[in-house]
Amino acid sequence: MNKEPAIPKVAQDLIAGTVGGWAQVIVGQPLDTIKVRLQTQPSPPIYRNATDCFSQLVKQEGPKGLYRGVMPPLAGIGFCNAVMFTCNGYFRRMLQQERKTLSIFEIGLAGSMAGSVMAFLNCPIELLKVKLQIQDPKGIIGLSGKLEPPFKGVIDCGIRSVRAQGFMGIYRGMGMTLLRDVPGYFAYFVGYESLKRLFQSMRKEGELTTFDLLMAGGLSGFAAWVPSYPQDVIKSCYQNDLRYKSYGEVFRTLLQTKGPTAFFNGIGPAMARAFPANAATFFAYEMAMKAMQ
Repeated sequence: MNKEPAIPKVAQDLIAGTVGGWAQVIVGQPLDTIKVRLQTQPSPPIYRNATDCFSQLVKQEGPKGLYRGVMPPLAGIGFCNAVMFTCNGYFRRMLQQERKTLSIFEIGLAGSMAGSVMAFLNCPIELLKVKLQIQDPKGIIGLSGKLEPPFKGVIDCGIRSVRAQGFMGIYRGMGMTLLRDVPGYFAYFVGYESLKRLFQSMRKEGELTTFDLLMAGGLSGFAAWVPSYPQDVIKSCYQNDLRYKSYGEVFRTLLQTKGPTAFFNGIGPAMARAFPANAATFFAYEMAMKAMQ
């Protein structure tokens, strides 16, 4: 007779996902701030490269500048990760039916469906994060193109965004978020599960080590950006500058002013962040799940 777990499976996913999300933010926020600043900087650029961006930011604002805009993801990404792992588990069970093992493609499909759900949570959280990360202490450019006072914090940013564009203003960039997250999460879970299976096949007992989990999680972060990075650049620019009326306008402006390489601005810090942030995410998730079983 099978013993019922002390904590229901859905609750385990929610708790472990939250822990994984917090780990991701703490580890990855500094490099994410640098990535967003490089993505959204004007032409001619303010920063020569990621190192220059880091130096200027720390010099002007101190180390705390690297964690500017941390509250939206810290409050939201823990919850978002909980939803992500719960949705992914639900879609896997839906696809699994009577079979015991899902194919890698089916794992990716479940991940992409979870990504379509996640986009609705990621969009408003990332919009507030982007606005807070790149704002100049002197002020921000409003919808009219005039300089307005800087945001005082997350709540002020959210209220002013809604006032300027209505409730849907916090969902500015939703379409591009979907175009990024569906293929991104497909690659994310395919990468993680493929590497876990590879590492398991290399172990005599089939038991994954801490190193295996960290490597699988970190490399899956690289995989997630491969099909989705240009979409992230367009989304960040569109969310940051209210003067853009369409994604097409962002695409043409970037192409004309900065060339094709503009769609990969900030990819260095993004990739540098991807490994430790996602290694921390999956490792924290796996350890939390293990502790609850």
